[in-house]
Amino acid sequence: MTWALVAEHADEWTGSDFGQAATVLDEKVGAIVSASPMNADAQSHFLTTFLEPLRDSLASDGRKAVESGQRWSAAAGPLLVAVAPAA
Repeated sequence: MTWALVAEHADEWTGSDFGQAATVLDEKVGAIVSASPMNADAQSHFLTTFLEPLRDSLASDGRKAVESGQRWSAAAGPLLVAVAPAA
């Protein structure tokens, strides 16, 4: 899994457990948002509007795509997530 938060950070994670991938995404992006200068309401809005839909879709649509040998990517606002089958 690779992910990027526009103008902030890019990272990747390797593994086969989609639940763990969603957890890693949640933790890493959540930490960046928590450390940002956004107020609590803005942070909550960001997590609900951008992170949660991608996290949930990763565990469902992303899993289905990779299990069928396809790549999957999705974006929500400034956040992009992509997964690919193991090489």
